[in-house]
This record gives sequence, C-alpha cells and structure tokens, in this order.
Amino acid sequence: MLRSGTCASAAAWLKLAAVGCIFASSSFGAAGRELKEPDEQSLDRHGHYESRDGSSVHQPARTQDGSKPEGASARCRDDTWSFSHTHSGTCSRHGGVAIWIK
Repeated sequence: MLRSGTCASAAAWLKLAAVGCIFASSSFGAAGRELKEPDEQSLDRHGHYESRDGSSVHQPARTQDGSKPEGASARCRDDTWSFSHTHSGTCSRHGGVAIWIK
C-alpha cells in the first residue's frame, strides 16, 4: 500500500519530467534550432568560445549597423547579440538576456 506522500512525490516528478520533455523538444534547443554562423564582417568581435557540449560558439558581439545578425539566439542587456546554443549561461557576462530570439 502506498502512502499519500509517495503519490504526491510521484506526481511532482511527473510534472518535472513533462517540463523537461517540453524544453528538450522546444525550438530553441540545439537539436531543434538551425545553428548559423554570423557574418564576421558585420560584427565588432570575432572570437569564439567552447560551450559545455564541446561545440564552438561565436562570442557575444555588436553589429556595425545595430541590426540582428544571422544566427543570433538572444540580445543581451548590454546590446550585444549572443549566439549561444543553450539557455544556460547566455549573456552571463553581458548583463543577462534582454530578449530571446526564436
């Protein structure tokens, strides 16, 4: 026989699993979103960093004309564009995320 707390715990775990499935299948995930490299000539910075999954990611940068560059995933609060492949850590050294790009 199950205790009532066990059912509540199981229900909580099911909710967490459902949220995880929704996030994993969202269009922002690297697997569900086409990742494009930005045009280097339009950016003020040209470096890359290695993400946690081992992929190379263009560092946040500004465009010469202020427009959204190809491949941007978010706009940071310092007006740089992020090309991050995941939500985790995006714009962390740039004041956080101002807006997400779909």
